[in-house]
Amino acid sequence: MSAPLPTIRWQAVPFRELDIDTLYALLRVRSEVFVVEQQCVYLDPDGKDRHPDTLHVLGFADDGAIAGYLRILAPGLSYPQVSFGRVLTAPAYRGRGLGDPMIAAALTHIDARWPGADVQIGAQAHLQPFYARHGFAPSSEPYVEDGIPHIDMLRAGASTENPA
Repeated sequence: MSAPLPTIRWQAVPFRELDIDTLYALLRVRSEVFVVEQQCVYLDPDGKDRHPDTLHVLGFADDGAIAGYLRILAPGLSYPQVSFGRVLTAPAYRGRGLGDPMIAAALTHIDARWPGADVQIGAQAHLQPFYARHGFAPSSEPYVEDGIPHIDMLRAGASTENPA
């Protein structure tokens, strides 16, 4: 029997509003997942975290631990479109259905800040069906990044123009 879905409080926070303990916790869990677990040696604090338009979407469990995380990047930071990345579920919270609510929270914040915008991501290739459930379609050929197969995926935004 799987553990019940924990109560998660999703919050989107600009870098300057992160308190030092939250910043440390998010950098720690990113390092735990991407550098240690996935064995990707790269400079995680890449300067994009501090951009004024970057939002850090944090899923806090009842005990205050970070259960899920991703960052939303403004157009031009990674792709010409709005994007998100560094998507993770903390190891202790995996298998509890946090992925869909996390992506839904991200898309809600994106739609509020950039209405009708296209969203481009670089997804780990094995997660293509997961992102497809959220409206993403492949927009590149598969490629390898940090030793892991990836594929770019695009979610077309709602047109804000009225047809003539």
